[in-house]
Amino acid sequence: MSVRVVAIINQKGGVGKTTTSTNLTHALAKKGYKVTVIDLDPQGHLAVSFGVTSMQISGIDSVMLDEKNIEQQVIAARDNLQLIVAGPRLQEIEQLTDGGAKRGDLLRKALHENLQDQDFVFVDCPPSSGVLVANALFAADEILIPMTSDFLALQGLSHLVGTLNRFESALKKKYKISLVMARYVTRRRISKEVLNTMLKHFPKQVLETVIRESSVLAECPSSGKTILEYRPRSRSAQDFRDLADAFLEDKVM
Repeated sequence: MSVRVVAIINQKGGVGKTTTSTNLTHALAKKGYKVTVIDLDPQGHLAVSFGVTSMQISGIDSVMLDEKNIEQQVIAARDNLQLIVAGPRLQEIEQLTDGGAKRGDLLRKALHENLQDQDFVFVDCPPSSGVLVANALFAADEILIPMTSDFLALQGLSHLVGTLNRFESALKKKYKISLVMARYVTRRRISKEVLNTMLKHFPKQVLETVIRESSVLAECPSSGKTILEYRPRSRSAQDFRDLADAFLEDKVM
């Protein structure tokens, strides 16, 4: 089986991309899958979430600037789980002006014929629509879209779908798109309304597991632990175990 490259993307900030990237990849790794997760956000929050606090370690920035091989940049984060940090120069790639379409193909080229021993490569994308996100879309065959349960998130989703459609047309490929309700507030009526709207417009694409909003998920990054380490018996940890199952088995609502 060839490696599955999954971009975790939403151009709106605060929807739970990094929380999803951290905890879903660890849940998959704990099931025995070999997983690499790449921090493509210059803020570097994914690395911090795994306990890597130095912002000066080179990572995917050096790979995309053609200075290092991607396999040189791998950090063993957990059993079966390796991390490639953003690196301090990643923002430079967003500002590249020469190279035309080649600027969007840096990540795909770096992944090509590398990391082939992995089951999954996940790319945690920045909340933008620039060169870095273009690189993720060039490289990925699957898209995972975390959502919050508010109407502004729906508006952002509409914009993102337009972007994905343009890339599909230009690259002549069809993404496998899955959505996950990543910050679901059970008691709010608006949450159910947003979820129902997603189900109406994206039938068979919304994963059946919702990640319920909780303070414990917000606490994890300060300890450099995933929810499966920080509070393994919590409701939130179980949500991510269930999400891993839903992702693997394509269980949708």
